[in-house]
Amino acid sequence: MISVKSKFTYVGIRVKDLEKSINFYTTFLGMKLKGRSRIESTKGEVASLETEDGGFTLELNYYEKGSPHATEYSPGEALDHLAFSVEDFRKALEAARAGGYRVISEHKSNGSQWAYVEDPNGIWIELF
Repeated sequence: MISVKSKFTYVGIRVKDLEKSINFYTTFLGMKLKGRSRIESTKGEVASLETEDGGFTLELNYYEKGSPHATEYSPGEALDHLAFSVEDFRKALEAARAGGYRVISEHKSNGSQWAYVEDPNGIWIELF
């Protein structure tokens, strides 16, 4: 088995209402909005928040109607994915495939690249 050097960096959760969720985390919990972006390939929008500069990031993921990820929302299933930065992105994808793990999708946007790999439990693991 090929091992990949990685660092666990943030958690992404799926939300029903992005504006209300941003308001909750920033107003009630005092988190800071680091940025927002639209991901055309998923018909989604992402907001990144943190509690302190350089702290662990919470990513809020909203998918509009018509997105393959806009499934019925059920409380408690909101974990969207776990994210790991990897030392070598291409090597990590090769290792995933060699290990028999399904690469769900690969994306490129604004000079960034990332991919989702499914763990044995069906949880999406983002590699970037």
